[in-house]
Amino acid sequence: MITILRSTWVWVAIITLIIVWLPLLAVLRVFERDPAIYRTGRWFRRLGAAMTRVNPAWKISLKGVPDPVVRRALVVVSNHQSLADIPVISRLPWEMKWVAKRELFSLPLVGWMMKLSGDIPLERGDARSGARVLVYAGRYLKHNCPVILFPEGTRSMDGRVGRFSDGPFHLAIASHVPVLPIVVDGTRDALPKKDWRFGDISKIRVVVLPEVPTDGLSRDDVPALRDRVRDMICTALAEGRGAPRASVDALLPDTGARVA
Repeated sequence: MITILRSTWVWVAIITLIIVWLPLLAVLRVFERDPAIYRTGRWFRRLGAAMTRVNPAWKISLKGVPDPVVRRALVVVSNHQSLADIPVISRLPWEMKWVAKRELFSLPLVGWMMKLSGDIPLERGDARSGARVLVYAGRYLKHNCPVILFPEGTRSMDGRVGRFSDGPFHLAIASHVPVLPIVVDGTRDALPKKDWRFGDISKIRVVVLPEVPTDGLSRDDVPALRDRVRDMICTALAEGRGAPRASVDALLPDTGARVA
């Protein structure tokens, strides 16, 4: 009963925030002059951060955030555990354009704000859509606006890191910008898949790892770059949990020794 009451309260607060935020973003977009739609996007991320703060069960820690934060072109990649990853990562203090599945852009209110903020739609399984994503993302990078992608392509079913796609790493090398790996952990149970109820008290970690440069790399180096970044994320995830690598890496045999 406590979980149901708390979840109801949180959803009411989130819906209220969304209703209040939509006209704000609409006004900001009207006066936006930055080709990267940076200010409007940044305020949309502030909505995501506010959504995490109205949930008393989410205890979020950020680690590795640069100080000061400088606006730079980066391809940001993260592991993906649940829909909660998006508002949680929005707690990071800079703007990033999100690559998200096209269906989300059709949602009332939230989808409209994604369009206003300049986020990038992706049609899964459509090669032409994937090519358009790289073009749009490249334009943002030219204007020193980071772009963030989930290279697993979908949420993890068991909290382990799945296979990474090549797309984000093609983008980074073609655009001559660094890759910034991010680890997010604790969100899978915070907002379980196919369940409207939020989980019990959740300790959520967001860890910003060191940048990986792409200077001098070519298309032939995409697999090595992809595997290097994935290895960094898996290693940091395992260390954060105090668990063996196999318990967080879906490409290795699972020993069953998993720490939530």
